[in-house]
Formats: sequence, structure tokens, C-alpha cells
Amino acid sequence: MKIWAGAVVAVIVGFATQASAQSGDATRGQRVFNLQCRACHTLVKDGAQTAGPNLHGVFGRKAGTAAGYQFSEAMKTSGIVWDETTMADYNRDPRGKVPGTKMVFNGVKQPGQLADLVAYLKQATQ
Repeated sequence: MKIWAGAVVAVIVGFATQASAQSGDATRGQRVFNLQCRACHTLVKDGAQTAGPNLHGVFGRKAGTAAGYQFSEAMKTSGIVWDETTMADYNRDPRGKVPGTKMVFNGVKQPGQLADLVAYLKQATQ
């Protein structure tokens, strides 16, 4: 019985995590981006590469392939293709998700802020 209950909880948590990544608020996410990401990343087409890569067009792209940025070998070989789930997983714990990444950010720990950030990035990087 305990195993079954644990499995049910795991499924519910999984659905909640997936739903939160898809139901964030882009307006709030812009504030998260401006406070935690903007110093290193740009979002506009043909925008400058700064300390981090330009994120324009990131969704659907294989990690470590944006032109004009020197990615770590770890990022280039991570096998990640950016979508809402991989973006949330990475931004929750960058060095845990891709050990050896050049990103020196500790991650967005608040689930609501993380969902908001992903919603904003999805909208702003098209």
C-alpha cells in the first residue's frame, strides 16, 4: 500500500511540475529575467553575445549550438533540446543539470518564479 501511495504522489508531483512550467505569467517572468538573467543574456534577434549567449530562438534549438558563443564542452554534449521542461530543469539548477556548464548562476529556486521565467522566455525569444 505504501509503495502504491508513493507512486501516486510521484505522478501528481510530476504533473504539477509540468503544469507549472507551462502556466507561468510572462509579465512576472520579465521581472525575474531583468533581475536574474539580463546582466548576462540578451533576447533579441542579432543581439550581442555578452557573458552568456543570446537566447533569441532558443526554444527548439539544441543546447550549445547558438552561433557566436563559446559554449562549454559539457553544454555542447549535453543532448538537451530546449523546451519548457528542459528550460525549467536547467534554470532550477544549472550546474546540477549540466555539470561543467559555464553558467555561474545558482538557479531559480521558487517554482512560481521559475514558471514565470519560462513563460517569459518562451514569449520573448520567438
